[in-house]
Amino acid sequence: MNKKIIVLIIAVVIIVTAVVGFWFMDSNKKTESSNNYNNGSNTNTTDQAKETSNDKKVAIIYFSATGTTEKVAGYIKDWTGGDLIEIVPKDEYTSADLNYNNNNSRSTKEQNDSNARPEIQNNINTDNYDVIFLGYPIWWGDTPKIILTFLDSHNLAGKIVIPFCTSGSTDIDGSLNTLKNYNKNVIWIDGKRFSSNVTQNEVTNWVNGLNY
Repeated sequence: MNKKIIVLIIAVVIIVTAVVGFWFMDSNKKTESSNNYNNGSNTNTTDQAKETSNDKKVAIIYFSATGTTEKVAGYIKDWTGGDLIEIVPKDEYTSADLNYNNNNSRSTKEQNDSNARPEIQNNINTDNYDVIFLGYPIWWGDTPKIILTFLDSHNLAGKIVIPFCTSGSTDIDGSLNTLKNYNKNVIWIDGKRFSSNVTQNEVTNWVNGLNY
């Protein structure tokens, strides 16, 4: 066979092989790109959609006379990133006011008076929040009356409210029933009692297990 023909055949084979090789590589790249989109971009989009659907504006609103409830509220803020708002009484409670052994102490009189509504000093705006963690100490087995003042002062209809309380031994059930019966337009979620030696992990685990 003529050498020129042989060289020509070899050249054609090389060119065809190269073209097929490039086509195969390009096809693999497109497939890989498609897979990356399906396995990456779509997943990210799903995650973003999930985050958006759970993107509720959170406030941690609390009353704390001794600092224990304030500590728990701070832990909740650390986990949720919500806004921390204190309910500040117009007349601060002194240790004498909190003496439950004295029938004439201020807190004892308030808790025994169904009409007592201690005045709140600061203005609290709840309009922009979807979820409110509502914190308070347990007084005489129930919620302090200043919490009812707060409920009277704000339209929380349709909002998710999650109570949390601090107490040496009394559970949250009694105060939770008081709150549920006091405002039935709120979406109440059963809360939790914490002791004075509560840890951040304990609070975090509770909040992380909530479905709101």
